[in-house]
Formats: sequence, structure tokens, C-alpha cells
Amino acid sequence: MRQIFEAELRQIGDDLVEMAQLVEQAVAGAGKALLEADLQTAQQVIAGDHEIDALHRALDERCVHILAQQAPVATDLRVVVSALRMSATLERMGDLARHVAEVARGRYPAHAIRATAQPTFAGMAEAAAEVAREVTVLLSTRDLELAGEIEKNDDVLDNLHAQTFATILGPEWDGTTQEAVDITLVGRYLERFGDHATSIARRIVFLVTGDVDEGPTHD
Repeated sequence: MRQIFEAELRQIGDDLVEMAQLVEQAVAGAGKALLEADLQTAQQVIAGDHEIDALHRALDERCVHILAQQAPVATDLRVVVSALRMSATLERMGDLARHVAEVARGRYPAHAIRATAQPTFAGMAEAAAEVAREVTVLLSTRDLELAGEIEKNDDVLDNLHAQTFATILGPEWDGTTQEAVDITLVGRYLERFGDHATSIARRIVFLVTGDVDEGPTHD
């Protein structure tokens, strides 16, 4: 029985990594769609979110089944409950990538982000893609040093997010109301992506060390 239970726990870990890989692809695609006004990529990101949602549901069902049938305790319980929370966080990250792609699709063939703000959003898209890559690796390795790097990259996204407000509130801004709304929304979506990645990093630290981070989890 213990061997079966351990196999189920390993499958949960594999499912989380698979979700993270899909999210990684989604955020990279969303950034491309946004910056290049790439309609085909935007459509792929939007359609691909259904696969992330399906994995989320399957993983949650697996975790609930384990809780009901195995009644895990101590470290095993911590693994299952943390997996439930991280699965929900990854699903939200997929939603954020979809939202960015939807904005890009909605403004096609024009660019959703006007030229003056493009450098800032290029930086945000790059930082979000790097955070997504790190989350995938972190879920595979549980590397505590990498968990710290994810929080640092979240700070980069926060700083770039502040620059988006400086752009639309600056004296040189002459964009339309719709352009201001798009910059505000997309900036928030990308900034929240970093928050959710930080939440996963903190949960991995908890799994490995048992220490509870007192900071916000951004769930």
C-alpha cells in the first residue's frame, strides 16, 4: 500500500510540472502576441488555457481522492495540501496569460501597447517568461536558492509595473483612453503573474523546510 501511495504522490508532482510547462508556454506566447500583434499566437494561448484548466481539475480530483482514501498525515499531508494550492495558483497564472492574449487579439491588427510603452512591456514580458521557466524548474528540483531568485524577479516585475503608471500619467502621454486602459490592465496581469510565482516559491520552501513564510501568498 505504501508503494502505491508514494507512486500517487510522485504523479501529483509530475502533474504540477506538466501544468507549469504549459503555463510557461502560455506566458511566452502571450508576450509574443502582445508585442508583435501576433493573432495566431494569441489564439493558441487562449485555446491552450483549456488544457491547463483540465489538468487543474484532474490534479485536484487526484488530491481529493488521496485525502479521502489514504488519510495522509504529517509530511504527506503537507505535500497533498500544498499541491492543491499550487495547482490553483498555476491555473490562475494560465488565466493571466490568456487575459494578455485576449487583449492582443482584441486590438489586432493594431498593437495593444503603443510604441512609447513597448520597452517597458518588453521587459515585463521577458521577466514573466523567466519567472515561468524558474517555476517549472523549481517544481522539478525544489531548489531553495531558485525559490529566492523567483522572489527577486517578482521585484523586477513590480518595478516595471510602476513604470507603466509613470508612462500614462506623464506629461508626454497623448494616448487614447483605450490605450491607457490596455496598459493598465496588461501591466496588472503581468505583475500578478510574478506574485503567483512567488506564492509557489514560498510553498516549496514550506514543503522542504517546514518554515511558514509570514509574507503574503498572493493567492
